[in-house]
Amino acid sequence: MAVLHSAPRFSSNEGVCEALSGALGAMLVSAKEEFGEIVLTVARDAIVDALRLLRDGHGYQQLMEIAGVDYPERVERFEVVYMLLSLTRNHRVLVKVSAAEDTPVPTVTTLWPVAGWLEREVYDMYGVVFAGNPDLRRILTDYGFEGHPFRKDFPLTGYQELRYSEEDKRVVYEPVKLAQDLRSFDFMSPWEGADYVLPGDEKAAAPTPAPAPVATKPEVKGDPKANTPKTTDTPAKTGAGEPANAEAAKPVAKKAAPKKASGAEPGAPAPTESRPSRAPRKKKAGNEGGAGPAPEGS
Repeated sequence: MAVLHSAPRFSSNEGVCEALSGALGAMLVSAKEEFGEIVLTVARDAIVDALRLLRDGHGYQQLMEIAGVDYPERVERFEVVYMLLSLTRNHRVLVKVSAAEDTPVPTVTTLWPVAGWLEREVYDMYGVVFAGNPDLRRILTDYGFEGHPFRKDFPLTGYQELRYSEEDKRVVYEPVKLAQDLRSFDFMSPWEGADYVLPGDEKAAAPTPAPAPVATKPEVKGDPKANTPKTTDTPAKTGAGEPANAEAAKPVAKKAAPKKASGAEPGAPAPTESRPSRAPRKKKAGNEGGAGPAPEGS
């Protein structure tokens, strides 16, 4: 038995762009189909009326999400994107408005109360102000946070960092201090190599070694005889007198070799007796091919 659903599994975009463009009329700035989705850009001041028409007249009952986009090169650098879903038609459309930093966007909390938190996220991340929002505060960042993290000109490290201060016994905010400058990477090919010296490779090429110093005799000031080496050419120059000279003239006797003892020295161990080898054992009957004779004493 086939089960019927109120919404089809797949809804085509055929004719949707033309029908919605004609319904919005002067409120519409541009309409196009891109990447399989219908994208409608409407005037900023008419966003509430345009979304009400799509909700009540064309069945886009749910506001699924509100997102922000930043284009710093544009005069109105921000885009606010409303994503609508039709449950009865199983179809989605994107509605966009543009805004600058000082141009507020009308709130749509009167149409969908859930837009209160969604607009707070866009305000927190991009800084877009929504006029009429009853509680427009930061929702994702901490109290006292400076800047808007999703802007393209916001630094990756932020402006402030927080840490626990042991002195103050609380979490404190401090300006970001980088220990080193950020490096720029060009993602070069590792096989080709770089045309410049990479940071840290300055010492890779060893400098030319300095020439070895030439040995020179130290200049001795004073008596010129001090540079003449002293030698002992005659016994008289030893400084020990006639007795030492006479002893030095005697030849040195060779040391006598130790005498071998003729008999056994007292206390020496007795020599080990030599025992004749034992005759091979005879095989017993019935043990041919067996494990062999049993050992003695078994």
